[in-house]
Amino acid sequence: MSVLRVILHAPTAGSLARARSNARNLLLAEPDAQVEIVVNAQGVRCAIEAPDADTDALLRFCENTLQRQNLQPPPHAATIQAAVVYMAARQAEGWAYIRC
Repeated sequence: MSVLRVILHAPTAGSLARARSNARNLLLAEPDAQVEIVVNAQGVRCAIEAPDADTDALLRFCENTLQRQNLQPPPHAATIQAAVVYMAARQAEGWAYIRC
């Protein structure tokens, strides 16, 4: 069986909480899975203000949102230029997309 590759999209505080929970559950069931949580819109501020040691390494912060909201990502956070472009490219590579 091939490795699962999943993008969890978290544009709101509620969706970030669901994405973090989904990521934990997915990795428990499929430890070899590749999982990324793309945060944009209101999800970015929540991710910065409420860190989660278990899932923060999975986060991909949208630089467009950071700039628009005048926010700085946490140190060592992974950033992407535009969430929409990144998610479309990942889907083209065969990653599954789930909006949380």
